[in-house]
This record gives sequence, structure tokens and C-alpha cells, in this order.
Amino acid sequence: MTICGADCSKCGMKETCKGCMETQGRPFGGVCVVAECCRGGGHETCGDCTVCEYKARLMAEFNGLGIKDMPPVTELYALNGAFVNLEYELPGGGRVKLWKDENIYLGSQLPKAGSERCYGLTADDQYLLVCEYGENGAEPQIVVFKRREK
Repeated sequence: MTICGADCSKCGMKETCKGCMETQGRPFGGVCVVAECCRGGGHETCGDCTVCEYKARLMAEFNGLGIKDMPPVTELYALNGAFVNLEYELPGGGRVKLWKDENIYLGSQLPKAGSERCYGLTADDQYLLVCEYGENGAEPQIVVFKRREK
């Protein structure tokens, strides 16, 4: 059983995450944005809300960015940080990761119009990230990384 009602029985990572009921909503040891809603804790950016309300607000924020070649966001999924925490090359040659591997974020992948690349969208209570990348996350580039409005 899960806090959010997700069916984790077929997930290949269920042994690694330790289950959200067993970890009090902290699978992988990090923060889960979905569990926060389902436990009634709400979020800093919208107060006490439901997961559906939180997702709707995030989708509106992503759609409001007006990214030319990005289709409208119509769904967001709970995503483990280890899968979405791409490493970006900085102009000075350094490299940086923006998320925490152990957290659960809300996000999606959308095709970039007229391209073989995709947009990767990820959000938590504080930030929105839109990046673009090639197959299997190749050559990721930050499109938008911004603090969410409260």
C-alpha cells in the first residue's frame, strides 16, 4: 500500500525505495512531493491542496513559460530524482546537477516539435526545470530553471 494510492507492485525499484508507507512518505530516503500532498501537508507554493490541484498548478506554470516548440503539458508523473538528475555542462567548463537523486519530483517528457530531441520537465516546491536532451538524456541543455512563485 502507498500513501498516494499508486500501484507499485510491478515496479522494478520497489525493493530499493523501501515503500512509502514503510518510510512515512520518504522513499529512497528523500522528499516525495506527492506524499506531501497526500498526507495533507500541502506545499509552500499553494498551501493545503490535493495532488490534482498541485499538478494542475504545476502544469499551468510550465505551460505559462511559453516555450515555442514545446507541446502543452497535460500530465505530470512522480519521478525518482536519480532518473531526472542530469548533469549539465556550465559555460566555464564545470558540470552541475540540479536535483537530488533521492527525492521524488513531478515531471514529464515531451517531444520537441520538429526535432529528435525531447523536453524534460521537473518540479518541486521551489523550482521549475525545463531542459532538452537527445536519446537517453544525451547532451542535456537547460532551457529554463527558475524559482517558483509563491
